[in-house]
Amino acid sequence: MPSSRRAAHVAIAATFTFAAACCAFAADAGPPLAASWPGTIRLDVDATDIDHRIFRVREQLPVSPGPLTLLYPEWLPGKHAPRGPIDKLAGLRFSANGQPLAWKRDPLDVYAFQLDVPAGATRLDVEFEFLTPQDGVQGRVVVTPAMLNLQWETVVLYPAGVEARGVMVDAGVRLPSGWRFAGALDVAPGQAPNTTAADGSVRFAPVPLDTLVDSPLYAGRHFKRVDLAPGAKAPVFLDLVADDAKDLESKPEQIRAHQALVEQARKLYGSQHYDHYDFLLALSDELGGIGLEHHRSSENSADPAYFTDWDKQAHERSLLPHEFTHSWNGKFRRPADLATANFNTPMQGSLLWVYEGQTQYWGHVLSARSGLWSEEQARDALALVAQTYADNRPGFGWRDVQDTTNDPIVAARRPLPYRSWQMSEDYYNAGLLTWLAVDAKLRELSHERHSLDDFARAFFGVDDGRWSVKTYTRADVVAALAAIAPFDWDAFLRAHVEANAPPLDGLAASGWKLVYTDKPSAYQRSADAARKSIDLSASLGIVVSTKDGRIGDVRWNGPAFKAGLGARGTLLAVDSRAFTPERLADVVKAARDGTAPIELLVKDGDDYRSVRVDYHGGLKYPHLERIPGTTDRLGAIFAARR
Repeated sequence: MPSSRRAAHVAIAATFTFAAACCAFAADAGPPLAASWPGTIRLDVDATDIDHRIFRVREQLPVSPGPLTLLYPEWLPGKHAPRGPIDKLAGLRFSANGQPLAWKRDPLDVYAFQLDVPAGATRLDVEFEFLTPQDGVQGRVVVTPAMLNLQWETVVLYPAGVEARGVMVDAGVRLPSGWRFAGALDVAPGQAPNTTAADGSVRFAPVPLDTLVDSPLYAGRHFKRVDLAPGAKAPVFLDLVADDAKDLESKPEQIRAHQALVEQARKLYGSQHYDHYDFLLALSDELGGIGLEHHRSSENSADPAYFTDWDKQAHERSLLPHEFTHSWNGKFRRPADLATANFNTPMQGSLLWVYEGQTQYWGHVLSARSGLWSEEQARDALALVAQTYADNRPGFGWRDVQDTTNDPIVAARRPLPYRSWQMSEDYYNAGLLTWLAVDAKLRELSHERHSLDDFARAFFGVDDGRWSVKTYTRADVVAALAAIAPFDWDAFLRAHVEANAPPLDGLAASGWKLVYTDKPSAYQRSADAARKSIDLSASLGIVVSTKDGRIGDVRWNGPAFKAGLGARGTLLAVDSRAFTPERLADVVKAARDGTAPIELLVKDGDDYRSVRVDYHGGLKYPHLERIPGTTDRLGAIFAARR
């Protein structure tokens, strides 16, 4: 670890109370961090310049004379990787006693800024701009003419050598005139929630830095707040911002499904680890897409027609259940190697198949139990996951699920040339299948008396009302499962996450099997329409944009791959006729009854070439079918708790 990360403020280091080393799991965690920073940082963000999409930042830090290192957050919770957008920081200026101060960046740690505080100074003034992306190629867009998403980690510097929970911050923001906002932070006394002062400003009650970073803000011109837990001791709200006011309109039954989500989660876990919770949901084509968990809120985005074209948005409706589950799994109970003491200490994601994988599982289950999905939609969504691992992950020949927990750092969600072979964050959906297998095994061992619901309550539902992080290890997970049903759970889990084979056994153990027909489910049709693609990965082995014919993916060693088609270029013609999605599907279907190869004309840069695919298996779309004579455990899993 570079020396600047270890540096404490030397002039006042003697006053610090040092805690135990923050990262006992790491081979070299460095010296222990100071438990607190004397005084409170004042942070002011001017977010009114939506024309230029710039956040202007001022900080005031209590200091003492001597060397000082300030850090820009690098390792971000929920992203499990060093993703702090330091490339967007500009115009950095320091001053004390009214005089500018020279600074330099640590060349071995570009997130660290070093300076000397002059004699007699008790306050350091900091100014900089956060230049939000103007276009998606520069990063996720967080400011549009109608809304913004303020993530506090992008607009703060904090002292090195201190635990994030020991740095108090008094934060405020100024928003465009007339805009309303929502987030998990409590406003300062005397201010109305969700409404700014006449000048657009709002001040929040001081909180530790880790709480601030865990409490993003959505604001917008078109805003609506919906109570999802009327009369509850711990309120839950759905806070909507939209490109257009009309997109905020919803039907009572749609809101009831979201209210049922909160109710079903409470029944599942038997606890709440928040005093209030806010689903922040942007209905936008312009704000960058997101689904990010926080302890008392979540950042989410969906199609503008999320409510107004409800029947076509089923594929979007598992996001809120997923992120809500993280309040229990990930934020309250957190893998020990992800529970770092500040935002510049490296994280390790060895248990992401629990953190994200089981959350993905409960996201699907709660979507069904709440009525956000019908049971048929829940099965169709699971069929797509199963098909991916039955047909479209040959990468298991060289990787396992456990190794993919490194991919937030390795791939950083960049586009991959051959996703099926390289694999990526497969701990999400392969994790889902793993926990389906665990649930089915618990039910089998207990003769249907116990299930993964019991694990959720015993493991994540403990200490009702507690906010502070409670860490866990793999051994804790194994012990909790064994307490429900004695079994060699360590071997069972290893066979699922450390094997060079996809974890598909849970489907049959739940009483269902994967089958294929030549017609996609309504769920898949809506998902493909939203992605503007035709997904023939289970048959021809390609995914093609319906908008312009661009080839988005080619299955490794699939029919198209073997014919010489790469994951690039644009599909122009199918069997000598101009490409349309319908024509491509028709040709694949017709080839089942013939012997001639399918001929594709592809433009690859300035080159045109014909690719002849010798495939005659017809269209293949995944569905689930009951296994006669077996227990329908999947139906029991998806059934709402009464």
